Amino acid sequence: MSRSTQSYGGRKRGGRTHARKTIATSNKMAQQMAEPNCLHWSCDDVADWIEQLGFPQYRECFTRNLINGRKLIIVDCSHLPLLGITDFEHMKLIARSVRELLGIEDPFWNRSISLPPREPMGMFLESKSITGPKADALTYAKFLKVNYK
Repeated sequence: MSRSTQSYGGRKRGGRTHARKTIATSNKMAQQMAEPNCLHWSCDDVADWIEQLGFPQYRECFTRNLINGRKLIIVDCSHLPLLGITDFEHMKLIARSVRELLGIEDPFWNRSISLPPREPMGMFLESKSITGPKADALTYAKFLKVNYK
């Protein structure tokens, strides 16, 4: 049996049928891995979340600096002192919690450039963290379609 006529789940494998199945699979992945809901949080929602983490003393730091869900993307240990959070253990916990909330991997300072690109969600959130109509209209499904064909 040649490759173009192999049976593949009740369908013939090869050519257009295989390409359609690949596109359908990537669309299902995009729907399953939707963008995090926290991207749409207001400043008060983010402040409530910080309180729930056990840091009510930092509520004002986040509201005063207008940190909403989109801006939460860039909150890491290097930005927290600028918000007024200087306790190192608190910074580590908040940064880790932000990464968990967004579903992104820990950054590695010694990551080789020869490695494949980071995971798609981290790359999407980096694109989404900027402001403007293009970033506003960007969805995770669109990002996957354009960047991971």
